[in-house]
Amino acid sequence: MENYLALRQVTSMRKASAIYQQIIASFLKRGLQRFSTWVGLMLLMVFSACEKPPPPPPKPLVRFSALPLTPKAPADNPTTGTKIDLGRLLFFDPILSGDKDVACATCHHPSNGYAEFRDISIGVNGSGFGVERHFNQPNDIPFVKRNAHTILNTAYNGMDARGRYHPERGPMFWDNRVVSLEDQALEPIKAHEEMRGNHFSEAEMLPEVIQRLRLIPEYSNSFAEAFGVKDTEDTISIKRLSQAIAAFERSLVTPDTRFDRFLRGDTDALSLSEQDGFTTFKKVGCGNCHTGPMLSDFQRHVLGVPENDKLTVVDAGPEGDFAFRTPSLRNLRYTAPYMHNGAFASLRSVLEFYEDIALRRQRNPAVPVTAHDPLASELTIRMRDIGPILSFLNALNADEFDKTIPESVPSGLPVGGNIE
Repeated sequence: MENYLALRQVTSMRKASAIYQQIIASFLKRGLQRFSTWVGLMLLMVFSACEKPPPPPPKPLVRFSALPLTPKAPADNPTTGTKIDLGRLLFFDPILSGDKDVACATCHHPSNGYAEFRDISIGVNGSGFGVERHFNQPNDIPFVKRNAHTILNTAYNGMDARGRYHPERGPMFWDNRVVSLEDQALEPIKAHEEMRGNHFSEAEMLPEVIQRLRLIPEYSNSFAEAFGVKDTEDTISIKRLSQAIAAFERSLVTPDTRFDRFLRGDTDALSLSEQDGFTTFKKVGCGNCHTGPMLSDFQRHVLGVPENDKLTVVDAGPEGDFAFRTPSLRNLRYTAPYMHNGAFASLRSVLEFYEDIALRRQRNPAVPVTAHDPLASELTIRMRDIGPILSFLNALNADEFDKTIPESVPSGLPVGGNIE
C-alpha cells in the first residue's frame, strides 16, 4: 500500500513538473515573440527615420497668364479721373518741349497705337506725322536713336510670369535706365533730340517747363484740383508734372485681348491655327524671354541686331554690350518697324532674324555669334514655324483703348506738336 501511494505521488509530481515546464515554455515563447516584435518595430522606426520622405511633386511653372483688368498705381500717386484728364492735356501739349514744337503725343499718338510707324523718331525741329515726318531745314538735330515704344500697357511693366509687379519699380525704355512711369515721363523732356532742343541745358529744361505751366491759369487750376491742393506757386512742381502724365499713361491698357480671354478659359477665343501657333511659339523657345502676361521678361539680352544706317554713331547700349530689353509682344500691329532701332519692317523679318540666330549666323559685324545670349541661342525656330507664330501673334492685338484727343490744350499751341 505504501509503495502504491509513493508511486502515485511521484507520478503526480512528474505531471506537475511537465505542466510547469509547459507553462514556462509557453511564457518564454510569448516573451520571445513580444521581444522580437518590439525589436522589429524599433528597427523599422530607425530605418524610417534615416530615409528622407519623397519630395512633393513640383508645381507646374506658370509662364503665361492673362493681364489683370486694372493696373496698380504707386501709393503716392493714386489714379483719379481729374489726374488722368490733366495728364492727357500735358501729354498733347508741346509747351513741354524746348522750342514748343514737340509733344509726347508727337511720337506716341493714339492713331498709331501710342507708338509711331517709323524706325527711329524725329523729335525737335521736325514737321509732319508718322512716316511723313521730316526735319526742317537747316537742321543740326540728330534722329532719336531708338524706336518709340508704345505707351499701351506700360502700366504693367516689370510684371513677372506669375503676374506680380510693383508699379513704382517697372523698368522703362529699351535699356531699363529708369523705373516707374513717373520717372519715364520726364526723360523725353530732358533729352536733346527728343523734346529739349538746343536752347536749354538738361539742368535748365524742367524748371523752364514748370515756370511756363505756372503762367497758365488753366493749368494752375487743373493741378490744384487733380492733387487736392490750394492754387499757389508751389502747386505745379516737377514731381506733380510726372505724376499727372504717368496717371494718364497708366490708364492706357488693353487687358482683354482674345489671348487674355483664351487664358481665362474661353477656348473658342483663339482659332485652331492661332492655338497651333501658340504651341509652336512655346516649342521653339520664344517663351524663354517672351513670357508672363506682358510676353516679356523685361531683361536685357544680346541678339546682334543689325545697325540702323540713319545713326551716325553705333548704339551699343548703356553698357557697351549691345544688350537691349525684351519688348512686349502685345499690340504689335501698331509698333512696326521692330527691334530697338527699327531694323526690321515686318514681323516676318523679325522671325527670319531669329531663325538666323538659331542657325548661328552673324547679322551684326560688331556682335560675334559667341556673344549672343544663351537663351536666344537655344531657339530652334525654322521657316516652317514662322506662319503659325505669326497667326498666334495676331491674337495679342487690341483696338479698344482710349483714343481721345483734346480739341485744344491750355497753352494754345497746336495739339500734339508740329504734326500737321
